[in-house]
Order: sequence, then structure tokens, then C-alpha cells
Amino acid sequence: METKIAIFKGNKIRKTLYENEWWFSVIDVVSVLTGSTTPRDYWYKMKVRVQSEEGAELSTKCRQLKLESSDGKKYETDCADTEGIFRIIQSIPSPKAEPFKRWLAKVGYERIQEIENPELATKRTRLLYKLKGYPEDWIEKRMRGIAIREELTDEWQKRGAQEQKDYEILTAEVSKATFGVTPSEYKNLKGLKRENLRDHMDDFELIFTMLGERSTTEIHKNEDSKGLAKLKSDAKAGGEIAGGARRELEKRLGRSVVSKSNFLPNKKIQKALKGK
Repeated sequence: METKIAIFKGNKIRKTLYENEWWFSVIDVVSVLTGSTTPRDYWYKMKVRVQSEEGAELSTKCRQLKLESSDGKKYETDCADTEGIFRIIQSIPSPKAEPFKRWLAKVGYERIQEIENPELATKRTRLLYKLKGYPEDWIEKRMRGIAIREELTDEWQKRGAQEQKDYEILTAEVSKATFGVTPSEYKNLKGLKRENLRDHMDDFELIFTMLGERSTTEIHKNEDSKGLAKLKSDAKAGGEIAGGARRELEKRLGRSVVSKSNFLPNKKIQKALKGK
């Protein structure tokens, strides 16, 4: 597990990477948002209060993970993932927690708006990419790729694939046939960890990703494919169509399309977000 320190308004909040997700110290969050000198006692009393008033068990949102203490040793500590931390924050009756609660309410409202009008979600995504420093032509390809991906996963769902696990298997088939590497291998090649692989692809990488996934969708529809085995075969076939086109282009260019470089390095993103 990777352990780091998060900073919130000058206060340190310990966090650790567990099962590919960040988990945060509940005690640290409680300390920051309440100003309590005995955050452990506060956290215990808060759990009892919420259980009594709401019938909810906040401890079910937590997991005991080892975090480094002030003495340099690691101890089992109550930690929660992002969703769990947000739920805990909602139960903290402190003025310092109000900005979080207002933000959560705003996010919830925006999410409802996006469900009612999906175009809003698209506009918001475009804006986020623009704020991160991506050029308009890249954003256009990325947004088209998102639409193609959604259409493909819709087909997978209708044709018997189980979300997440099967989607990962099928995506790996398309990627392996298209680029010669799975998404996880591609991320390692680019030196990425939790970052979104497609957000670091250049134009050609995005285009061939779209071709592989769009071809797979059409094969599913044309052959009325059902079941994971057939979907997996189709995914490989769709990826091979894109892979063949990629290899032909590489012959003419004299270089590989599969690149170790990231389209927009993290430093550039950080500068864009800071307005530099």
C-alpha cells in the first residue's frame, strides 16, 4: 500500500492507497473539521449519536488500515474512501463542515440536472478538459471517443456482459488487438498509475481506440452476438481491424503509434489548473 499526506487548508490528512482507491484517516478529517482536541473521542461519540438518531452505522463506511503516527510507527486506523468520507462529513455538526455540505448539495443537484439533460454533462466535461489545458481539437476527439465507448458498453450490457469485471476483460481484448498491449500494460508504458489512460493519449492513439471500439459495436449488432465468449471474440476481431490500420500507418510513418509519452504531462495540467 502506498501512503501519503493530503493537505487541506494547511492541515495534514493521512491517506493510503488500498485496492487502487484512496482511503483517508477519519480521525484527521474529524480533527480538521471540528477543531476538537480529542478527535478520537469525538468520532466515537459521533458514531453513537448517528446510530441513535438515524439508525445508521458510520463504522460500516470504514476499514482499519495502517497509517503512520506522530511517533513514526504505523497503527491500525479508521479509514474511509471518498464516498465514505463524504457521508461522515454530512454527520458533523460543525460550521467548518458547512462548505463541504454545500458543495455536496451542489454536486447532487448538478448530477440530477445531468440525468434529466445529458447534454449538460457533456458540456461540463468539455469545460473540465479545457480548464486542464487540452486543445479544442483533442477535446473533440476525446468527447467522440466517450460517446463511442458508451455505445459499446450499452451493447455489452444488452448482450449479457456483467459490468466492471466483464467490461475489463472485453476492453483488454480490444486494446490488445489494437495496440498489442492491454490497458494496464499501456498505463505502465506511459508511467501512469491512477490517471485515466485515454486522457494521456495523442490523436492517433485516440483515433485507433475509437476505430477498435466502434468496429466491435458494429460486429455485435451485425452478428447479434450474445454471451461473454462471443463478445470476447468480437472484441478481438474489432480490435484487429484497428490494429491492422495502425500497423499500416506505422509502416508509412516509420515509427510506432504506441507511445511512452503522455499527450498532456501532469505538470502542464497542474499549471493550467493553477492559472499559470
